[in-house]
Amino acid sequence: MHVIYGGTFDPIHHGHLRLALEVSDTLEVDRVHLVPCHIPPHRGGTGATSVQRLQMIQLAIRGEPRLQVDDRELQRAGASYTADTLRQLRNELGAEQPLVMVVGTDAFASFDRWREWQEIPALAHVVVVRRPGSDLPEGSPASLLLEERRAATPGELRHTPGGKFFEFKPPLMDISATGIRQRIADGRSPRYLVPDSVWQRIHDEGLYGACPD
Repeated sequence: MHVIYGGTFDPIHHGHLRLALEVSDTLEVDRVHLVPCHIPPHRGGTGATSVQRLQMIQLAIRGEPRLQVDDRELQRAGASYTADTLRQLRNELGAEQPLVMVVGTDAFASFDRWREWQEIPALAHVVVVRRPGSDLPEGSPASLLLEERRAATPGELRHTPGGKFFEFKPPLMDISATGIRQRIADGRSPRYLVPDSVWQRIHDEGLYGACPD
């Protein structure tokens, strides 16, 4: 089973990292692939460049064999669309290997507004992570899809290449990249919210308004 966890990771923080390991444990996979997007289609620009975000991820996961970065979206021009990434991976993995993408409820709530969203279940399973303070609107297309294609256990995802939706409720830390960027812009330290190596890089390069020495 091949598992991807995408996002802007602007910057990557302990919430991202802990979630990736919880997914690894729950799905019983040896590796989770972090896929930073190049240009997010549903939000404004990022605070750090694609290269800077990639470097921070590489620093953050150093020494953790269960986490690996996949920079394929950074290699493509233009906005990063999930359907394009899944098609590329499906071509590489073949038709039979289970492919799983991880998404938070905040992003999944607008699933029906993603480009080619109806094609995604044919390409992969979806693990929907319950985020603190983020619920799916009752009767919304995302909520109905989750109910119609719900997998009762993570083990079900191993039996088919895609098409199932598993709702995952891990013990989460309520940390957000938005809050971290604001904290840095306000001149406050984000230490212990992000890995020390990531905070050092942010500080050294003056990212998000940090003042380097």
